[in-house]
Amino acid sequence: MLARNRFPHAVILSGAEGAGKYTLALMLARAMNCLEQPFTGSAENSSGGLPDFCGRCSNCLRIAQSAHLDTRFAEAVEARENLRDTDKKETRLFVQTHPDVLIIPPDPPQMMIKVDQVRHVIDTIYYRPGEARERVYIFTSSAFMKEAANSLLKVLEEPPEFATIFLLTENAGELLPTIRSRSVTFNLGALPFTDIESRLAKLRPDWNARQRALIARLSEGAVGRALTFDLETYVAARSHALIMLKSALGSRSGNQHGDHSELFKTTETYRSGAEGRAKIESLFRTLYSLLEDLTFLQSGAAQLVRNTDILGELKKMSESADFAWLQHAAEGLGEVERGLRRNLLRSLSLDAFATALERV
Repeated sequence: MLARNRFPHAVILSGAEGAGKYTLALMLARAMNCLEQPFTGSAENSSGGLPDFCGRCSNCLRIAQSAHLDTRFAEAVEARENLRDTDKKETRLFVQTHPDVLIIPPDPPQMMIKVDQVRHVIDTIYYRPGEARERVYIFTSSAFMKEAANSLLKVLEEPPEFATIFLLTENAGELLPTIRSRSVTFNLGALPFTDIESRLAKLRPDWNARQRALIARLSEGAVGRALTFDLETYVAARSHALIMLKSALGSRSGNQHGDHSELFKTTETYRSGAEGRAKIESLFRTLYSLLEDLTFLQSGAAQLVRNTDILGELKKMSESADFAWLQHAAEGLGEVERGLRRNLLRSLSLDAFATALERV
């Protein structure tokens, strides 16, 4: 589309966390604005090749400075914290290392795209770029406040010809239908386990072969997630998840007699606060991963199991976990997630989830 000068003005990049959405958006921003404009497959012009970026010119180098988004985001938060209280309330977060490329992350503490951020986009998008050919705006989240999403529609209805907006999301369904209808959506699919494992062998030689094989499966086809995977934290969350599921399955099969002491001891550690929120989100991801593996085993597809290092444990658990139980477990876990959004107590919600499964 870039080669034919038919690139859309609004693009939704959808994919799992770590699938490469942000990396791809920055690569496209550089390809649009590279001063040398190299073409792959053609030494002289675009007739036989596709547009690329050199990585050396001033535009490429400055846009690339936004690649480490977490670092830039932390710098923006710190800069705002150093402002006076009156200015702090009116300041919204942006990341900008090139005057014509603006990154719009979700604004803390709610971690949502706010209307003032979108208004800033509206205020600047109709000015022609100063040092690039295209103005580029990258929204790194689909968590828009309602007024912000409605404001964005105004730009998408009448976009300037020299600007491109990228919307990054794990689930395009979170965006308004009217936003989706005015954008072109590209889904970044999962890479095969073998591809990720070979990539890890080159980039993470500090991990042994067994760790690389396990992480390649647990990353769910997202190479970015694989490269930053915290295996120690995952294993800790998985041990808690196994306690909860084994407690329910053990009582259900008659191997236990109402002893919930280990379960209650585990769930008691999930308290309120920001740290507790991150911990319980990790637990949810792990529980869903284990339930999915049990479903694979029930289906006779053991080759799809991701938690390969505990395959023996999972096979033993699958003897008591039929499809009906797995369905109830997944639905019950969704109910817990919705309840926590209403500020229900975390430990009691987890206790209720595990004990309810004993009666299924």
